[in-house]
Amino acid sequence: MDIHTILKKLPHRYPILLVDRVLEVEDGKRIKALKNVTINEPFFMGHFPNRPVMPGVLMLEALAQASALLAFSADGRDLDPRAVYYFVGIDGARFKRPVEPGDQLILEVGLDRARGGIYKFNCKASVDGELAVEADLMCTMRIVED
Repeated sequence: MDIHTILKKLPHRYPILLVDRVLEVEDGKRIKALKNVTINEPFFMGHFPNRPVMPGVLMLEALAQASALLAFSADGRDLDPRAVYYFVGIDGARFKRPVEPGDQLILEVGLDRARGGIYKFNCKASVDGELAVEADLMCTMRIVED
């Protein structure tokens, strides 16, 4: 899945779109995607000027975006402009190594369960095969009427 397809499936845009490409997807089961981390990211100006590190919350956001792409893969849906996606839980988040400019963050997500409009995902992200972050994420989608 290239960036053009990702843009059709996610509502996020620069500077918060954090998935550059989908490498593998097994519909409704798992996804593997990547985020190229570059020094041009706006958050590096303040986090931290002398030692740029990707904020942990943005690594979790990248995993959440990959999770949303996985949720859509099963039914082939594109973005509904009335849809809003919310985190409803983050469990067991652990940060194992810093992520710096020049790193390629590999996002791996497995669908644990989907019940009653709540999705639970097992997520991890790594750099060069070394675990950077892991967490269980839960999200839901709601249609918002004007």
